[in-house]
Amino acid sequence: MLKKCLYEGELNKNPVEGFSAGLIDDNDLYRWEVLIIGPPDTLYEGGVFKAHLTFPKDYPLRPPKMKFITEIWHPNVDKNGDVCISILHEPGEDKYGYEKPEERWLPIHTVETIMISVISMLADPNGDSPANVDAAKEWREDRNGEFKRKVARCVRKSQETAFE
Repeated sequence: MLKKCLYEGELNKNPVEGFSAGLIDDNDLYRWEVLIIGPPDTLYEGGVFKAHLTFPKDYPLRPPKMKFITEIWHPNVDKNGDVCISILHEPGEDKYGYEKPEERWLPIHTVETIMISVISMLADPNGDSPANVDAAKEWREDRNGEFKRKVARCVRKSQETAFE
C-alpha cells in the first residue's frame, strides 16, 4: 500500500518546485529524505534544508513524522528539528480546541501536500502555535533583528552542509 501511495504516486507524475524526496534506503519504504529549498522572498531563501519523513505502518490512516536534520530556526520547528504543523497532527478532534478536524491529518494527504504545507510554513510561520517558543518570541518581537540573524546563519550552514 505504501509503495503505491507514495513511491509510484503523484509525486513522480507532478513534481512540486522547491523540494525533492526519495527513500533513505531502497529496502525501507517507511523512511524518506527530503531536501527543501528555502522559498524565494523569505528569510529562508537560498537555504537547502534536509529533513526525514518517517511513515507509520498504517499510513495513510495516520500521518508521518517530519524532522529537520539540518539546523533550522523557526517557530513551528522544535529545537530537536521536529515539525509541528496541523496536517501532521493525528486525525480527529484537537483536545485543546485549537485546530479543526479538517485541518489535521486526513488520508488524502500525500508527500506533495505535506511539502507544500512545509514550504508555506517557512514562508509564513504560525507564531500562535509555536513548537519553538524562543523562535516565536523573536519572530514576533525582533523579526528583522535577532530572528533574521539566526535564520541567516542557518541558511549559510545549510548551504555548506547540503550535500554531505
